[in-house]
Amino acid sequence: MTVELVTGNHAAGYALSVAGEANREGRGAACGIYPITPQTEIVEYVAKFPFSKGSVVPVESEHSAMGVTIGASLAGARAFTASSSNGLAYMTENIIVAGYYRLPIVLAAVNRTLGPPWNIWADQGDTLMMRDFAWLQFYCETNQEVADSILLAFRISEDHRILLPSMVIMDAFIMSHTQMETDLPDQALVDKYLPACDVPQRVDHDNPKTIGGLIWPRETMSQRVEIDEAFKQVSNVYEEHRAAFKDVFGRDPGAILEPFEVEDAETIFITSGTIATTTREEIKKRRAAGEKVGMVRVKMFRPFPGEEIRAVCCSAKKIGVLDRNYASGMGGVFWHDLKAAYQGDGQVLIQNYLTGVCGGDVTPAMVNEVIDDLNARTSAADPIWKGIEV
Repeated sequence: MTVELVTGNHAAGYALSVAGEANREGRGAACGIYPITPQTEIVEYVAKFPFSKGSVVPVESEHSAMGVTIGASLAGARAFTASSSNGLAYMTENIIVAGYYRLPIVLAAVNRTLGPPWNIWADQGDTLMMRDFAWLQFYCETNQEVADSILLAFRISEDHRILLPSMVIMDAFIMSHTQMETDLPDQALVDKYLPACDVPQRVDHDNPKTIGGLIWPRETMSQRVEIDEAFKQVSNVYEEHRAAFKDVFGRDPGAILEPFEVEDAETIFITSGTIATTTREEIKKRRAAGEKVGMVRVKMFRPFPGEEIRAVCCSAKKIGVLDRNYASGMGGVFWHDLKAAYQGDGQVLIQNYLTGVCGGDVTPAMVNEVIDDLNARTSAADPIWKGIEV
């Protein structure tokens, strides 16, 4: 393995490429590609990679990029792509198809504000609009986590107990274009970690089948129930493949949740992505001053780890959710799922803070304002916007 100073886009492109190359003894790799800022460098990296057995197909739109990727996966290839923002929106129809086809596709997504008005900075609204589709979602904090999570996502998605596509997600520019020291694993180690991709429902000349035909409501509901059962297994399967990752690469790709100073914390903050980095540093200072505060970084948003969050936040009297997203008229998306997880529990005050929405900076001063606000609260209010210029 080699530690290099690379951007998040480089880390994602590298991980997708070596994962695809690891399937050269199987049915190869394939990727449909279309550029959109700020993920373009990912597909540029993949397009230049010398696959032994694979195809990279430039197309005319994001919709077609996912279409190519779906076709490749249905043929049994290890299939992947990348996109962002309105590109993901244009891809939506085929994103739904990939999930309901139960295809183990991995998509690297760079969070960017949906437009209009046009804005290229970080906002999780693009991937979170996909939250009800049959995809796993992993939100990363560092470039290292991007590379590791992509490899882990292939292993989880291709597990026959799961067979669902995955999104591995990073913040625009804060990660996609920022260089960090990243351990990029050698091809031999990736080969050791990723077995040949086996898509059981693939198109097979010797075993013909119909894909995506018309079926009746009862059969459609049965398919949804099967997907639900697969989602229920994700946490345990994640831990199995996480342990295997540590054995092969000698480092931890991270848990679905990362608690920090929560053991006796009465006030706990829920974060995701790079907001966690700033929040963690301020929590350290508050702890040093004697405050019983902590935080939990949520890596896996789908399936939502509600039980796990409740378990690690058992001492909390107040929970603040820092959302870098906004559901129109409804507040933050992570906040909504957390409230659902605490349904019927009136003992915990849960307050939403809309922070860094549409790419605004989440500064230490802003985090401290949020901490002070939650400490002073005796009841929850409507979601509170932070960082608005008046």
